[in-house]
Amino acid sequence: MASRFTRRNRITSPASIFNSARALAQARFRNRHPANGGSGCPVIVEGRRDMETLRSLGFEGPIEVVNRGWGQSRLIAYLHDSYGRKNPVDGGPALMLMMDWDRTGIRLHQNLLGRMRSLDMLIDESTRKTLMRTVALKASTIEGLKNLVDDLVPLINSEDPPPDIVF
Repeated sequence: MASRFTRRNRITSPASIFNSARALAQARFRNRHPANGGSGCPVIVEGRRDMETLRSLGFEGPIEVVNRGWGQSRLIAYLHDSYGRKNPVDGGPALMLMMDWDRTGIRLHQNLLGRMRSLDMLIDESTRKTLMRTVALKASTIEGLKNLVDDLVPLINSEDPPPDIVF
């Protein structure tokens, strides 16, 4: 019982929040439009609320939603046709997968990842893996990060300052 308590404290510690913010800052930078210094790498999430949460964390680039009424085959074909096998700006992965880390999200993540890799698409799943390790007890979904926005945004902004946009 004591080891479980220690583990819980370690996972929700300020260091774990900082690690989450660092991973989100790197993802936000890659997601940013190339005109603002990023690479325009799209983030793939499960639903509309996940997209809204990422927007509240400062993600400005493309975010694609899996649950749009399409079958997975059509979605994979669309993503492959739209974004290719690798990112044309930085040569890195074409997409960032950020499915939830609950049972449904894990199953969906594994299925999409396998199908995309069969088309030789490079996929970035590092942010999701970091979030699974660092905030799993505070939030089991991307949408659940909404409760941590006030803690995360200043840390994300210190790692990845928002670009000055003049209209």
